Amino acid sequence: MTVPLELSAEVSDAIASGQGVVALESTIISHGLPTETSAQTARQIEEEVRRTGAVPATVAVVDGTVHVGLSDDELLRVAEDEDVVKASIRDLGVVMARGGMGATTVAATSYLAHLAGIRVFATGGLGGVHRGARETWDESADLAALGSVPMTVVCAGVKSILDVAATLERLESLSVTVLGYRTDVFPGFYVRDTGLPVPWRVDEPGEVAAVMRQRHRLGLTQGLVVANPIAEEHELDPDLHERTLVAGLEAAQRAGVTGKDVTPFLLAWFHERTEGASLWANVALVLSNARLAAQIAVAGRV
Repeated sequence: MTVPLELSAEVSDAIASGQGVVALESTIISHGLPTETSAQTARQIEEEVRRTGAVPATVAVVDGTVHVGLSDDELLRVAEDEDVVKASIRDLGVVMARGGMGATTVAATSYLAHLAGIRVFATGGLGGVHRGARETWDESADLAALGSVPMTVVCAGVKSILDVAATLERLESLSVTVLGYRTDVFPGFYVRDTGLPVPWRVDEPGEVAAVMRQRHRLGLTQGLVVANPIAEEHELDPDLHERTLVAGLEAAQRAGVTGKDVTPFLLAWFHERTEGASLWANVALVLSNARLAAQIAVAGRV
């Protein structure tokens, strides 16, 4: 089977030569950041990877074709085109068949990057089990992807809008290894400490690369989560965070927002209600994760 991927020359050369490569999602460009600045921020994230000695590979569906590594024009289209679909794994076939534009989620990016031969992926925060899932059975497709795709995902934990404890339980059930990077507690995106412990702690990129090598030798097919807390100076005030979250969840319920639309709704809510503080926190944590992912990729040349 011919894998329907179009790799940029930079990414193709890096993979062929064994240079470290870091996959980056495109949903943050189209749905996670303000349209007027998202393309610029996406390039900043890519440059953070390059400064650390690795090659960035932003993934998206453009005119029905999966691109791994985007040109300036392609990135602008993902950022500004009103018809860009938020594409998880289940959506890929439809978007491609219709020749559409798709911004890939954590799940879709992990899957497509794995097909391309990339083993490290940097994102902001993972999806997980939604609050109230006992009644709705609502959980992110990110979890199923982590349970079946051998990708190392560097993140700032899971988004704090979720049921964090239930998410960690699901990760355990799916045999997904979770490493806390220089932390003993699991981070929650905008906040450093969810009050829940991590199973394992690592303190250097080389330790993560060593874990990856052993997992590869064992043929493990699950993902590896590296939870990298937001820097203390960029963390949202925990009290402000909790007030904003409670109000945002109530607003989403009143508006009838459900499923995959909840996350962009709440991100926009946080941006408005914290007067931009959450946006700066979001950008800061993604840049930090990109830097760490690149360090891991360089350490293991993976």
